[in-house]
Amino acid sequence: MPVFLLSADRIDFPSPGRARQDGLLAVGGDLSLPRLLRAYEMGIFPWYAEGDPIIWWSPDPRLVLYPKDLKISKSLQKILRQNRFHVTLDTAFPDVIRECAIVRREKGEETWLVSEMIDAYIDLHRAGYAHSAEAWSDGRLVGGLYGVSQGSCFFGESMFARTSNASKVAFVLLVEQLKAWGIDLIDCQVPTGHLKRLGAREIPRERFLDQLEKRLKIPTRLGRWRFDPSS
Repeated sequence: MPVFLLSADRIDFPSPGRARQDGLLAVGGDLSLPRLLRAYEMGIFPWYAEGDPIIWWSPDPRLVLYPKDLKISKSLQKILRQNRFHVTLDTAFPDVIRECAIVRREKGEETWLVSEMIDAYIDLHRAGYAHSAEAWSDGRLVGGLYGVSQGSCFFGESMFARTSNASKVAFVLLVEQLKAWGIDLIDCQVPTGHLKRLGAREIPRERFLDQLEKRLKIPTRLGRWRFDPSS
């Protein structure tokens, strides 16, 4: 399959079904808010390293988590009962996304969170589409995650932890809140053992795109998120 070159002047993407076997679909374009929203609507996301052009992906199969299938181990249940962390939503989005990049670099890992990506997702957050969950300990941010919401789907992007289990606790509480709101599909993008242990599973891209199309008909929960009072 060829890799498609996107125009900076037109917001369009080729069909995800035309992606290469590894999920690579296109290069180029920009990270403007309209283009990013269109990409997520089509099951496409940007992922590239420093010095690379913008690269767009739509992998097959796709890792997803249905909130009703969330699995919480006995050890994690114990940590949740102990209330080790104070978890919030949309309190420190810029800090969360920057920490996701910093922690990866500190571990010697490559990160796709280059400065222009960070700026683009902060813009998405300000527009009410991108959201974060934060785990705090003694007033210090020790873990969290962020993603994008459209319709009744949440597209998970990245997470970090500076304290053991902090990001897991934030993730579990976020998933439970999403379930209460009727957001019933979480896109985890690519397989990881960590997410599979929490209940995520791989499905064919075609099925994912069909489920996504139906969920995009649901109004998006825009604006700043907060846990329901009963959460």
